[in-house]
Amino acid sequence: MRCPCRKKSETTTYARCCQPYHLGTSMAATPEALMRSRYAAFALLLDDYVSATWHPSTRPTPFTFMPGQEWQSLQVRAVHGRGDDATVEFVARSRIGGTTFVLHEVSRFVRDCGQWFYVDGVIT
Repeated sequence: MRCPCRKKSETTTYARCCQPYHLGTSMAATPEALMRSRYAAFALLLDDYVSATWHPSTRPTPFTFMPGQEWQSLQVRAVHGRGDDATVEFVARSRIGGTTFVLHEVSRFVRDCGQWFYVDGVIT
């Protein structure tokens, strides 16, 4: 199975991409890797992973997915970082029913105790 975080033209498998993060056998080493793994977790409805990688200071409790939302594609546009702070700009497409939605966000990430966490994002 192709990893949900990759383009349809790519052959990177889920087992070699985001699955090790989702299983907890590996930790995302970069903000982009965390962003991709979180997108894949949204696509695969892995709410425990989404919550665990959301910084506790901004994590919603409880976290729930939008009912019926199917994630279609992810495009990472830019990654900027300094030390333990970073941003990842991305465009993600999803579908609910017959309607397509586009999410263009600049997400903020922090590294805390050696682990990257999503903090928040600005929708553009």
